[in-house]
Amino acid sequence: MTENKKSNEGLTAKKEENFSEWYQQLILKAELAGYTSVSGCIVFRPTAWQIWEKIRDEVDKRLKKINVKNVYFPLFIPESLLKKEQEHVKGFSPEVAWVTQAGNTKLQERLAIRPTSEAIMYESYSKWIRSWRDLPLKYNQWSNVVRWEFKHPIPFFRTREFVFNEGHTAFATKQEAEKEAIQIINIYKEILEDYLAIPGIIGKKTDKEKFAGAEYTLTIESYLPNGKAIQGPDFHHDGQNFAKAYNIKFKTKDEKEEYVWQNTWAISTRMLGVMFALHSDNKGVVLPPQVAQNKIVIVPISSEKDKKILDQSKKIFKQLSKYDPILDDRSEVTPGFKFHEWELKGIPIRIEIGPKDLKSKQAVIIRRDTSEKKITKITNLQKQIDLTLKEIQNNLFNKANKLLKNALDKSDNLKDTLNKLQKQKLVLVPLKNSTKAEELLQEKFKGAKTLNMPLKQPPIKGKKCITTNQPADYWVYVGKSY
Repeated sequence: MTENKKSNEGLTAKKEENFSEWYQQLILKAELAGYTSVSGCIVFRPTAWQIWEKIRDEVDKRLKKINVKNVYFPLFIPESLLKKEQEHVKGFSPEVAWVTQAGNTKLQERLAIRPTSEAIMYESYSKWIRSWRDLPLKYNQWSNVVRWEFKHPIPFFRTREFVFNEGHTAFATKQEAEKEAIQIINIYKEILEDYLAIPGIIGKKTDKEKFAGAEYTLTIESYLPNGKAIQGPDFHHDGQNFAKAYNIKFKTKDEKEEYVWQNTWAISTRMLGVMFALHSDNKGVVLPPQVAQNKIVIVPISSEKDKKILDQSKKIFKQLSKYDPILDDRSEVTPGFKFHEWELKGIPIRIEIGPKDLKSKQAVIIRRDTSEKKITKITNLQKQIDLTLKEIQNNLFNKANKLLKNALDKSDNLKDTLNKLQKQKLVLVPLKNSTKAEELLQEKFKGAKTLNMPLKQPPIKGKKCITTNQPADYWVYVGKSY
């Protein structure tokens, strides 16, 4: 669809009938993103960007509490550096965009536009880390990355350029490095649940799906109303793979030379798309109050002559300043037009004040998530707003959590799994730890793949892999995925 349609036209596609078209309309008409002349690259409009800033600030605050320091490394990575870790290069090579010329001069060495920063950062780590006293080294950067290879860009979900944090930490022992996993995953889980109202499945990726160059990957997988899963924040334990490739060594207290143990981890702007798609409805965006900058819109219902209603609205506007309210006192459009516009843009609470309300010293509060109306005395307005914002936040999470729980299922045979996948389930199945088993799975369940393995595994003894019929090694969730 084009971007030319006015936002106030509202959504013409239904979420439950044509999810893809509904989502595209939502993103453009609610002014969350815009397309550009660069294929696969979007503009983050103010509403979306301020939510990302909120995520960034809350994550950053928690990272600083565990002594992670922020840094910034170059956008460009020499090809020779990128090639040092072969598994890593192989995993990213189809996605790398290259700079080969500057002005009229052809570069002597190709420069990769950052797909991820291991290569450029670890060259410096090998210079900075000399002794056990230099460890742990815990750095993070907030940056943009470019990953070029894919066919169908979807705003926020899958774009050629996106923004994320990338933590890169180094430790003296494997035990110290692995201890960080739960710390980081819990930070991301808290942000997803308490701010974005997004529940998820925490688990371990299979060897085929793990991060290129890692020993293992932990992820939080989310579930959308169209039956598709989508990978969220992740944590990669890299072992000593990168340390050996980039020669990152240190002297122990016993003067022995050892390689460091490393982790990498990230949360990206993809989570904005997950949040928009999960909570929004056929009227427009539904924003969790915890991330909505403007939590309230005040709409006076009056004629131009009705100055008292406007004066009362302005008083309320000042009294409720902590919610960053919007006062919509436009006289050139109808109240109905205003209601539709603010529903489209997802303001959590609308306050209406008309002649009857002025007379009774009251206001009407309308919740964006349920459209429920409450009449509240002006003197009780702030207390009622606080309560309503909490109710909206909890309701959005509980509704999303119910959707996820209802989608989870289990099966130990091929036919039953296929049947459940067709019903948009995420199915826990027994699988053999082999690339062949996963390739067969993707072949038989067209459009579905492994998501992650629950950290607490059900008993696997005696279970057969659903694709090879050989003894299974683990239970893993499979489902259709972005």
